Amino acid sequence: MTKKTSSQTSGEVFLVGAGPGDPELLTVKAARLLGEADVVLIDDLVGSAILSLCPQARVIHVGKRGGCKSTPQAFIEKLLVREASAGHKVVRLKGGDPSVFGRAGEEIAALDAANITYEIVPGVSSGLAAAATIGASLTHRDFAQGVAFVTAHGADGAAVDWRALASAALTLVVYMGVSRAGEMQKSLLEGGMSAVTPVIAVENVSRPDARTVVATVATMQQAFARSALKSPAIIVVGEALRDRAAKLAADVYSQGNFANSRSA
Repeated sequence: MTKKTSSQTSGEVFLVGAGPGDPELLTVKAARLLGEADVVLIDDLVGSAILSLCPQARVIHVGKRGGCKSTPQAFIEKLLVREASAGHKVVRLKGGDPSVFGRAGEEIAALDAANITYEIVPGVSSGLAAAATIGASLTHRDFAQGVAFVTAHGADGAAVDWRALASAALTLVVYMGVSRAGEMQKSLLEGGMSAVTPVIAVENVSRPDARTVVATVATMQQAFARSALKSPAIIVVGEALRDRAAKLAADVYSQGNFANSRSA
């Protein structure tokens, strides 16, 4: 948690993580701040049920979603500064955790420049919630001593160094990667990652309509296309998933849902 103090008479901004979608994964502090807010700036990926916690607030929808038309970041920053400068208590409500691909760094810089008091309130990142959804651990003493959280959409189309990640012996948790699955697959294989490394994708993490697709690095692009996997989805890649992927694939196969079955 980070906080900046100011002698300026103004409101304050809270960069709040709303978690992956399930309202029960919201922190107690986040719920309290929503109930006290004058203004809430909300992302598209935040579950609509969470808005029931802030009936007193003026809600401004500032959609941010990878690969889709979004509210310009500069406009959001101006709104934060304007509303706080008017003396309002402002909650900037972001899906997941503000500090994990939530553009918190850019908003902090804007608030610092305007001398606005702010505080960061962590949330459950969808990458962590995806592991919980599939009942898996992201780390394993024998296979993965660390985790890399990666966005497949860099600024201005910047490429991800998948080849370097392929040899890092880390579990990869990939955000906004559905549309880049082919590129990711090709580069991971070229980087030396085994073709049979397990891959599990989770669409709509923690929500009632969540679903999983089990594949390998060699089959992921085909499996995602066959299953019509859509964003928002988290893609988890790594040997730490080996036992869980086999169990999920067996369960899916036994139910006759071959579209989501894993093929080596």
